[in-house]
This record gives sequence, C-alpha cells and structure tokens, in this order.
Amino acid sequence: MTLPWQDPEDIRSMLAAQVWAVVGLSGDPSRTAYAVSAALLSRGKRIVPVHPSAPTVLGQQGYATLADVPFEVDVVDVFRRSSAAGGFADQAVSIGARGVWFQLGVLDRAAYDRTVAAGVPMVMDTCPLIEWPAHGPR
Repeated sequence: MTLPWQDPEDIRSMLAAQVWAVVGLSGDPSRTAYAVSAALLSRGKRIVPVHPSAPTVLGQQGYATLADVPFEVDVVDVFRRSSAAGGFADQAVSIGARGVWFQLGVLDRAAYDRTVAAGVPMVMDTCPLIEWPAHGPR
C-alpha cells in the first residue's frame, strides 16, 4: 500500500524538477543535506541553499529564507526536524513552489494536509536518492 505522501507520480514529477531549494543546507560536508545536494547537482539540478547564515554551498549562492530567493523554485526540500518542518511547507506554498519534499524521518500530517489542500504536491519520509532508481529520470 502506498502512503498518500509517497505517491509515485508526485515523486517522479519532483525528481524531474530542475530547481531545488534545500532548507537546512550548510557547508558541512558531513551532513546529509550536503550529500543529497551534491547528488542533485551531479544529476543536473540547480540547488539553492536556504539557511539562516545564507552560506554559499557547492558553489551555489545561499539565502537566509525561502522568501529571499529571487527566482522560481520547483521543489522545497526540507532537512529539519518534524516539529519545525511544517512552517517551511507553508512558506513553500507562499512562494509558489511546485512541490514540497520532507526528508527521510520527517513527517507532519497537518503540514501535508495544508500543502495538498493548497494544490501543491508533497512527499514525506523519504529521500530523493532512495527514490531515484525507481522514479528518477533516466
């Protein structure tokens, strides 16, 4: 049985997207956000670090908030604890992102309900690198 927040079509659509804002991405290569971002870059994606200190990471200009990003974002990928992640889904909707992705272990059913009610697909509790072999562009 597929969970509603792991819909294969939503996953495929997001994996095909080009611009990924990565919430919580810092310059620390030991962090999962860094490894996932590097993998997305290697697959031709543009990553946008979103972190309060707005660091440049993997050669990409960072921004302190999603609202500070001066161009369209396809997917907002959230590397935050479940208790803090929901507000980023709301921000993603407010900036017009076309998808929201909560990483492996990050679940917020209320945020999911709000996001999909706003017409924005959302994936939770998985990682693009886990989903790529089955659903990623070839």
